[in-house]
Amino acid sequence: MLVEEIMNTSVPTLTPSHTINDALKVLKEKRIRHIPIVNEEREVLGVVTDRDLKEATPSSLQDRKDAEILDMPLEKIMTKNPITGHPLDFVEETASIFYDNRIGCLPIVSQGKLVGMITESDLLYKFIELTGVHQPGSQMEIRVPNRPGVLFEISKVIYEQKVNLLSVLVYPDKNDSEYKILVLRVKTMNPLKLVQAVRDAGFEVLWPSQPGLNV
Repeated sequence: MLVEEIMNTSVPTLTPSHTINDALKVLKEKRIRHIPIVNEEREVLGVVTDRDLKEATPSSLQDRKDAEILDMPLEKIMTKNPITGHPLDFVEETASIFYDNRIGCLPIVSQGKLVGMITESDLLYKFIELTGVHQPGSQMEIRVPNRPGVLFEISKVIYEQKVNLLSVLVYPDKNDSEYKILVLRVKTMNPLKLVQAVRDAGFEVLWPSQPGLNV
């Protein structure tokens, strides 16, 4: 999945000469937490967040009147030269940028101009959508050997049980590099027959560990 599929293209922006008061109004009116700061050519110069505003204002209150604080230009508090992404970046690679750099938003730039933005909330919503947890169903976790064809074998069991598969996630078994953990979301509220069928096929079902008690 590409960034262009999930990014918000209607992004409120301000310029470096806009004030803290301008930013506060935009955050309130648009119910957002991040504002890209651009020039007339829509080149990204910085980012201002609700945290920037909260941190800047109290420190200024000690020596300045409220009006002077609110009139402070955003270029004084914005994060300059922020990390940016591209519409054709992969979402999972973009998620790692958020994690590695501990950022809350990522301006999306194409040909040097701002074309959109994604936030932590956008990524979280997409993760929820990809895992299928917003749809009625049940979760299964299966420990499988890390070899070619194993996903096909599991899929065949699911097919034979006439159960629809909503999503599949794979992560390493931290205790044994020769194994993987499959996390399946299946479209049934009663997966007990499927759980037993997977076990009968020779696979270890980690969850539900006790059929009928913890699905």
